[in-house]
Amino acid sequence: MNKKYKLELLAPAGDMEKLKTAILYGADAVYFGGQIGSLRAGAGNLSIPEIKEAMDFIHSHNCKGYMTLNIYPHNDEIPVLRDYISKIKDIPIDAFLISDPGIMGLVKEQIPHAEIHLSTQANTTNYLTALYWAGQGVKRIVAAREMSLKELREMRSELPEDIEIEAFVHGAMCISYSGRCLLSNFMAGRDANRGACTHPCRWKYSLVEEQRPGEYYPIEEDAHGSYIMNSRDLCMIDRIPDLADAGVVSLKIEGRMKSMYYVATVISAYRSAIDKFLADPDGYVYDPADFEELCKASHREFTHGFYYNKPTDKDQNYLTSDYIRDYSFVGLVREHDENTGLTTVEQRNKFSVGDTIEIFGPRTPYYEEVISEMYDEEGQPVTSAPHPQQVLRIRFKRVPGENFIMRKKK
Repeated sequence: MNKKYKLELLAPAGDMEKLKTAILYGADAVYFGGQIGSLRAGAGNLSIPEIKEAMDFIHSHNCKGYMTLNIYPHNDEIPVLRDYISKIKDIPIDAFLISDPGIMGLVKEQIPHAEIHLSTQANTTNYLTALYWAGQGVKRIVAAREMSLKELREMRSELPEDIEIEAFVHGAMCISYSGRCLLSNFMAGRDANRGACTHPCRWKYSLVEEQRPGEYYPIEEDAHGSYIMNSRDLCMIDRIPDLADAGVVSLKIEGRMKSMYYVATVISAYRSAIDKFLADPDGYVYDPADFEELCKASHREFTHGFYYNKPTDKDQNYLTSDYIRDYSFVGLVREHDENTGLTTVEQRNKFSVGDTIEIFGPRTPYYEEVISEMYDEEGQPVTSAPHPQQVLRIRFKRVPGENFIMRKKK
């Protein structure tokens, strides 16, 4: 008999468009930041009216929404946070992601029934620490990225049954312990622990000897130079059964700063893989097509992180911090007119008549179309779409649905 698993696909939502995209493309839950207290200050984040709208949308799709309040504040930020929490306390947010005990106290003070998830920033790497936080009323532990699957299994066995484990399965890896980094603050005056990281771990470095100022010695593997702190991206799409067997219930995708196209592509791929596993855990066979689909979003080379062993030089990329971008997001489908047979598309990158385009949508595998007929808003035929967010009307052989995405191989 198949073992029953509970798996939640948890998606990043940097703004309202990305939030809705994540839900439509298969996420069971999303995590988002407000304009105060989030560790992704540059993600766009949501205003208070938008948080209300977001939760209405999320709940209308039978999904969940978790709000991040995971900064480490200084004294002068406490009154601001207290006031902010008072303004959002009546919004039906499903849980709050928190790392600082002080913020946890502020939330409990004003929202006694709030569900608390312990952020990965709290550096939980063992079951004793997890048990401590469970005793403080935390419902879910977001494991530190430094934990192995073996350690996660041990943690699961020591925790009460109602305490859940969430773990990152995809996205950028921080060179610093659980993301607790001072490098950005030191080098650029922007504090990573308060949402303003400049990612100096992705920069290229040379060595200077103290008595020879101005003489730079490259730290290099070869002539390309060296990005000595540049980790590969985490990817566990091929190891979903291992995560489930370790007791992880929420599979978390990193990337509140990433694009809407990235969110749609990555969530679609993981949704497909998770659904195949849940349909038949005992007979599940990993499908490489899910990984191939995943790679159509921008990414670095991949690693399994700390899950199986301590990372080595094979998990770093010493040559470049650039992304691999094999596809361009070229259009978003808005609506179809049955009378004219034309579909309205909002352009996102240039494409032309004669181009072969891949189209995919929520829980819909991609298919190809050749653009043969295209018109501008005035109804005039055009041969290319060079203008950002240009509105076009296109005749397709197979009519795509609303919010379907068009992409083109570079």
